[in-house]
Amino acid sequence: MSADEMNQAVEVMWEGRFIRAVRRGRWEYVGRRGGIEAAVILAITPANEVILVEQFRVPLGRRSLELPAGLVGDEPEHAGAEGEGVASAAARELEEETGYRAGAIEELGFFYASPGMTSEGFTLVRAHDVEKVGDGGGVVGEDIEVILVPRAELPAFVAAKRAAGVAIDVKLLLLLADALL
Repeated sequence: MSADEMNQAVEVMWEGRFIRAVRRGRWEYVGRRGGIEAAVILAITPANEVILVEQFRVPLGRRSLELPAGLVGDEPEHAGAEGEGVASAAARELEEETGYRAGAIEELGFFYASPGMTSEGFTLVRAHDVEKVGDGGGVVGEDIEVILVPRAELPAFVAAKRAAGVAIDVKLLLLLADALL
């Protein structure tokens, strides 16, 4: 992209309830409306199992294996007067999706999901001292399956899921790095 294009204003081409498509110069991309962020949660049980979720993802047309995640401040009841923070959203989403409660949430950094196509980013957090307090599964209609995978078995588990046609979220590379390198 030229310096001239980088200085051009962003043109909104289409806007829906949650996302918008924009153009800057020749470049088209999508982003979330209203500056809503996401929190992605790395949680490991006391038995050294990674907590994963599997759910149907409409854009992919199939189920996807992922780290638990959710939007920050996406619902008025969670936003509060000052707005919902990343740590509280991550704790809420972890419990809602997986049935595990975190004793503490540590923010590990902000990352971009696919910077060539979307402006969306997420804060990766580590959930410490997790304990099972419920069934999880998400809110009505989410149909989230909670999966506990021993860390040592993760590469083989992901390979088996991929072979079965399940989409694999790129954020799982965090857990597969040693096996891939």
